[in-house]
Amino acid sequence: MPFIQEQPPINIGADISVRSFEMIEEELANYPKAKEFNEEELAVISRLIHTTTCFDQILDNIYFSENALYRIKNLLLDKAKIIVDVNMIKVGLSQFYLDTYDNEVVCYINEPFTYEHAEKNKTTRSYAAVVEAIKRHKDEPMVLVCGNAPTFIYAAINTLLDEKVDLSKVALLLFPVGFVNVFESKDYGRRFSEAFDVPSVIMQGRFGSSTMGVATLHATYKLIKDYDGTTHYNGKK
Repeated sequence: MPFIQEQPPINIGADISVRSFEMIEEELANYPKAKEFNEEELAVISRLIHTTTCFDQILDNIYFSENALYRIKNLLLDKAKIIVDVNMIKVGLSQFYLDTYDNEVVCYINEPFTYEHAEKNKTTRSYAAVVEAIKRHKDEPMVLVCGNAPTFIYAAINTLLDEKVDLSKVALLLFPVGFVNVFESKDYGRRFSEAFDVPSVIMQGRFGSSTMGVATLHATYKLIKDYDGTTHYNGKK
């Protein structure tokens, strides 16, 4: 049978994106679990599905603390530092959003002092990097994003408490993927979030990725609207 060359049915980037989200919305209507989430949470879920094509895993494992997206949007509008565990997240974030809302991305994973601290204290570099990042920026709003290294979560929580950081200015986006420490670290993050009322979005279980952390931030940026000229979002959950 002869091979015949073809062109893609949809060949414009913007059209592909629009159709993708239409398809996700159509398929989500078939999942009873989707009805448990509000409109903004579904916007984040749709972006995560768009990134992974995984409906069941995301719907069954995603956790939003109370008013998480509303509070995270306010932190971003208040020029929060975005502290991440890997440069993959830093590279993946939209420079347009970062410039628009004046959010600096902080990742010390490859700094010489991180190697030194990790060797001295017998920890991973991810652990050492977030300890230093929080110490340096503890007086500023911060959104902590983990997509790869579970030890980042333990280090972040313990340092926030040890340094007596104002937790009303902190949020967690936790998406590490893998086997060792992954389930446990996310459970630690959720318990911390609930105990201290820290807004969080967590992909529970083994599932996750750095790209999902990026997707969640991009979806949250896209939700920022009704800006009133101060530093706060006027919408409600």
